[in-house]
Amino acid sequence: MEHPIQPLVTNMIKALGEDPEREGLVRTPERVERAMRFLTKGYRMDVDKLLNDAIFYEDCNEMVIVRNIEYYSMCEHHMLPFFGKCHVAYLPKGKIIGLSKIPRIVDVFARRLQVQERLTRQIAECIDQVLEPYGVAVVMDGKHLCMMMRGVEKQNSFMTSSAMLGAFKDDRRTRVEFLNLIQNRT
Repeated sequence: MEHPIQPLVTNMIKALGEDPEREGLVRTPERVERAMRFLTKGYRMDVDKLLNDAIFYEDCNEMVIVRNIEYYSMCEHHMLPFFGKCHVAYLPKGKIIGLSKIPRIVDVFARRLQVQERLTRQIAECIDQVLEPYGVAVVMDGKHLCMMMRGVEKQNSFMTSSAMLGAFKDDRRTRVEFLNLIQNRT
């Protein structure tokens, strides 16, 4: 059974010095609960069901890249959003995955309370486990509202994180090829 969020939001509104009965705030607890359940739906998603038999056996061993996957997540330290682009590559070893499934895997892990470093690694490890390829690479660029709106208040800063597995970690040429391919295109 899910615990209700609405009473917590009502208490938070009061603690901030506002009146939860004010016209503009009356339905806010309900809206916040719906938003938080949506923004954290990754906890309730199953990768196996998501893949839905979309793994295919194919004699392919050249790099596959899906670039510029938009993602939205929530910083687990401040519960403020961070968002950006994710780039995923893998070197198939007899198995490929349906193209739409990679962005969906990104969403499974992004739609949780997160830190970008762990998010990057979880995506790479999931694809590695599902496809057993020669290697997986994930690079994520993110803008963090916890850094932009509070604390140091640096609006033009962004974070880049990467996870390299298999050939992407062990073979410099493979890693450089991937990094060049995601860098040289808009």
